[in-house]
Amino acid sequence: IDIKYRYRFADTVRFVSEGADMLKVSKRTLLLVAGIVWLIAGGNIAWLGIRSFAQMDQGIWWLLIIGAAVVFTLFHVKVFSKMVGKHAVRIAGYEADRVGVWNFFDVPGYAMMVIMMTGGISLRAFGLVPVWFIAFFYTGLGIALALSGASFLIRFARRGNRPAPCPLVPGAASRG
Repeated sequence: IDIKYRYRFADTVRFVSEGADMLKVSKRTLLLVAGIVWLIAGGNIAWLGIRSFAQMDQGIWWLLIIGAAVVFTLFHVKVFSKMVGKHAVRIAGYEADRVGVWNFFDVPGYAMMVIMMTGGISLRAFGLVPVWFIAFFYTGLGIALALSGASFLIRFARRGNRPAPCPLVPGAASRG
């Protein structure tokens, strides 16, 4: 192999390695990243639901609000608060002081995100569910997801990755 090629290859490897190091953050910062990602995702989903409310007759809004509250409570208590705790414990358990910024989720977490995004986009794009379903379900789901993002942010702000009590649903602190 030509000597020039070996040096170029070594420089490329070094550049990629340094780039990967640039994408590493502290475990505490990983909580911030997770909080921002979950908060933005939840906000976007809730906004889709709220926009669907505008397409509905105001006479049934109270039913949709009740449905959104039920969806919120179920997802917040049974799914997202547990996931926040699980991911926060996993993040705290990393041995390295600095980890890749993408490590706020594990492989099953990313798989779940892909499945939920694909399912949600498909439901809307192909008209598989009525607008009233999108209104209450997305609103409740999005608010629950955004609140989970806020739980990550609280853990970040508390500087100890300590669970935060939930102000909306007593006894539903982000477990872990």
